[in-house]
Amino acid sequence: MTEKMCRVRVDGETREYKTGTTYQQIAEDFQPRYEHRIVLAYEDGRLRELRKPLEDDCELRFVTTGDEIGHSTYKRSMCFLLIKAVHDVAGHERIERVRIHFSLDKGYYCTVEGEVQVDETFLERVSVRMRELSDQKIPINKRSVHTDEAVALFHRHGMFDKERLFEYRRVSKVNIYSMNEFEDYYYGYMVPDAGCLRYFSLHLYDEGFVIQMPVREAPETVPEFHPSPKLFHVLKESVRWGDCQNIDTVGALNDMVTRGDMREVVLVQEAHQERQIGEIAKEISERGNVKYVLIAGPSSSGKTTFSHRLAIQLRVNGLIPHPIAVDNYFVDREHTPRDKDGNYNFECLEAIDIEKFNTDMQDLTAGKEVRLPVFDFLTGKRKYESKPQKFGPDDILIIEGIHCLNPKLTEAMPDESKFKIYISALTQLNVDEHNRIPSTDGRLIRRLVRDARTRGSSASRTIAMWPSVRRGEEENIFPYQEQADVMFNSSLLYELAVLKQYVEPLLFNVDKDSEEYPEAKRLLKFFDYFVGIGSEYVPTNSLLREFIGGGCF
Repeated sequence: MTEKMCRVRVDGETREYKTGTTYQQIAEDFQPRYEHRIVLAYEDGRLRELRKPLEDDCELRFVTTGDEIGHSTYKRSMCFLLIKAVHDVAGHERIERVRIHFSLDKGYYCTVEGEVQVDETFLERVSVRMRELSDQKIPINKRSVHTDEAVALFHRHGMFDKERLFEYRRVSKVNIYSMNEFEDYYYGYMVPDAGCLRYFSLHLYDEGFVIQMPVREAPETVPEFHPSPKLFHVLKESVRWGDCQNIDTVGALNDMVTRGDMREVVLVQEAHQERQIGEIAKEISERGNVKYVLIAGPSSSGKTTFSHRLAIQLRVNGLIPHPIAVDNYFVDREHTPRDKDGNYNFECLEAIDIEKFNTDMQDLTAGKEVRLPVFDFLTGKRKYESKPQKFGPDDILIIEGIHCLNPKLTEAMPDESKFKIYISALTQLNVDEHNRIPSTDGRLIRRLVRDARTRGSSASRTIAMWPSVRRGEEENIFPYQEQADVMFNSSLLYELAVLKQYVEPLLFNVDKDSEEYPEAKRLLKFFDYFVGIGSEYVPTNSLLREFIGGGCF
């Protein structure tokens, strides 16, 4: 019997392959044309893993580690390789659990619990084992099992976080990945074998270690590890807080939603944040010479609500705060710099009239009368319609903007009069112990909800803009975060259960033929893990209200 041949079109060229040929085998024929390693493929527009066998005529578009989705697939697969190697080196019976906690520098901070001493010798053995598995090109296999079978399997493996997670899944099948005898679950696509996973380094840090991996722009180069001590402290405290509340994974949150008192959970999270804001206000007050409170953070961190709540706490401490938005000092539109694509670049420092901003701020603190501008985004010009303002000796300026930690923005203001705050929504909740929820996902979800409510923006438009927003953050915000006097985590343990109700209808409205659909589909699948709750318990002064509406500010 003659084997069926299929016509496969790649990069404008058509070739014939036998049915059953894997996409990985086809990718090897075209790999020399690509600068970076091929790890996934789009089959007629649908994203596929390379282990998939060819079944019919199709068009393939390959995804490499230099693409956003391919880079995420590489990092996810590297976590699997790491956990497999840790178990191989230490022995399954000596390990209680391995936790992938959060992003740090260009990698992930991890801990190992059990009868294991994590030191340089242990990490070296793990690193050697990872490279052995990579050199052997150990396949990463996938099988689909019934959800009930998966729950029983995770129970046998002692993966109780995954057992708890899948008790709430309504899908009938679960994909289980394996390397030799080691089985695990991962949320998202994986590379076909360990041979794809060659670039990493392990670094002992604090109570655990960091697995450092390449960035998307240079996927064959492992950057040096540069820890961020202040950011790490905030992230570690957030994990400790989640553990203290017994809400460290989505399954644990779902348990609380279905079996606990969510009103109390919400109130405790909100009280915790209010206490932190109060402590920051007290620190500002006790310093005595602060005139400029500078607040910076990436998109959808809740800067506006935070500044209002901080202002209230500053009043409690006897100060008189005044909010100032740096955005009102944009240069007139015709003077706004443009990016490489010819679009206005509102996120670069040169888009701000720095000289005028510094002059006004100095004059205010000197007790002079100042007419503050308001930028009109429709006309692209500043307006001076408000009454002149004059501040007293106990007045303090709360200045909010993405460049507020960049010393060039406030170069004319004395450093001893500044108090710098970095705020970000640093997600402390993870899907399970091996599957992180990136903070960028949490912020994107917040922005999807807010943009739809306040700007009428579709989910497609927000998703399409997100890479540009992220590039601006990498250039203008993150390099200065360690210069902050304090850092504030605006993420709430319960918020994704609330946001689920708001964001799902927006994501379902994304056109299946659009470029944004794969991202919308990924987020929809992500929310399948959550049991949703209403917003009736969320206080009107909550940071979450900035996104879902109904806030008192």
